[in-house]
Amino acid sequence: MEVIDTIMKWVIAPVAAFVWMLHSKMQSHATDIAVLRVTTDANKQAHDREMKEIREAIKAVFEKLDSIEQALRK
Repeated sequence: MEVIDTIMKWVIAPVAAFVWMLHSKMQSHATDIAVLRVTTDANKQAHDREMKEIREAIKAVFEKLDSIEQALRK
């Protein structure tokens, strides 16, 4: 009985504590990764939206320049 008690104190308890600590850290890291993914996706969507708006604005400027050029040629 004394051997089992010693094994529990010096082997199983520290291993169990270490496994529990790793599990807690992994859950924390998983949450952080999920938050970073969502943030990255939101930033990417905002960037894509801004690029689309810039393309449309440039297209409108070129159309306006073309109409001015056509008016000057007449």
